[in-house]
This record gives sequence, C-alpha cells and structure tokens, in this order.
Amino acid sequence: VQLQASGGGLVQPGGYLRLSCAASGLTFSTYAMGWWRQRPGEEREFVAAISRAGGNLYYPNSKKDRFTISRDNAKDTVYLQMNRLKPEDTAVYYCAADQWGSTIANDKDSIEYWGQGTLVTVSS
Repeated sequence: VQLQASGGGLVQPGGYLRLSCAASGLTFSTYAMGWWRQRPGEEREFVAAISRAGGNLYYPNSKKDRFTISRDNAKDTVYLQMNRLKPEDTAVYYCAADQWGSTIANDKDSIEYWGQGTLVTVSS
C-alpha cells in the first residue's frame, strides 16, 4: 500500500493550498481516509477524516471553519483544502487510511496506513 501526498509548499499567511493523497495497493472505496499533521517539536495531531463514501466528515473544532476534506473514489485520491492559512499551520501533513473514520479521528496508534507526508510552510 502506498499513500502519496502532494501539494505542500510555501504559502503566505492568508493564502490557501490543496493537498492531495493518491492511494494505491488498496481498494480505496473500502477505506476511510484522513489527514494528520505534525508541527515542529510537537506531537502529531488530527486534522480531518472522511468516510468511505464521503458521507461523514470528521474535524476537530479548531479546523472545521478553514479546512475541507473531500475524496474522489474514481481517482483513488483524497484532498485537503486549506484556506486562510496561518503560520501555526506550518507542519508536515500526513495522509492516513483505515477501515474506520472514527479510528483516523481518535486513535492515531491504530491507523492502518500512513503516507510519507508533505511539508506546508506558511510564512511571509
């Protein structure tokens, strides 16, 4: 299984980015997908998750107004749209896959698959 994250880069505060995660080696539509991030010197934290068919979305309260997760099962890809970015959003963003969206949202140590991460830097 491979989860290839892309779309990171340098963006100014207030800007936006869309991350993508292309999955291979698994039946994409049977997995919930999600994103976590790790800021320098901090623990990895949950960002967003989406159920297998996309009907259920999971966000921590701190992210739901600026971040939007979506998926395209025809392309085996999950996306994270990030708007109004702040310097504190600077982190490596990791794609995750598990049978259950609730696991992605709540139980980092049980997540079945992780991608390699893509770096997002928010700076002027």
